Amino acid sequence: MAKKIVWGITGSGDFISEVFAVMEELAQEKELEITVVLSKAAVKVVDWYKLTDKLHSIGRKVLVEEDANTPFIIGPLQTGHFDCLLVAPATANTVAKVVNGIADTIITNAISQTNKTNTSIYILPVDQKKGSKTTTLPGGKKLELIMRDIDIENTNKLRNMKGITTLASTGEIKSFILKDIK
Repeated sequence: MAKKIVWGITGSGDFISEVFAVMEELAQEKELEITVVLSKAAVKVVDWYKLTDKLHSIGRKVLVEEDANTPFIIGPLQTGHFDCLLVAPATANTVAKVVNGIADTIITNAISQTNKTNTSIYILPVDQKKGSKTTTLPGGKKLELIMRDIDIENTNKLRNMKGITTLASTGEIKSFILKDIK
């Protein structure tokens, strides 16, 4: 029987191309079904990066946030219908909400409620280290981003949360997901 994961995408352009490359690679695994859940902001970002068609060719099912509990993905996550929840990329806003117990979006609510069970949760925050980093905009133009101290602090808090594995890079996604579903 195929293993099933929920892949949450938030509204970050940072890492989005790399995340899609990993998602596409994992979708080739015959024993893995990916259900994608997009936050409202993610819909805009995926469209801006012209990845909408690719997303629909990768995900077995693509769900779009209407509110914090619609479409209803939390019950199936809590009751073992899915093997794990992966959120990649996770914006600084999403991370801040998670570490402060705010569950007002489809992604933050899924994390909050899934964390009450034994279902594995993996999160790839975009803001991880002090300093600056360069991201790629649609069309290939580069943009330098300077990390805010508060976002780094929240990522560090996320690393210390019970039941959540914080990923350091897109390179870790495949190994953690494949390990979890075996």
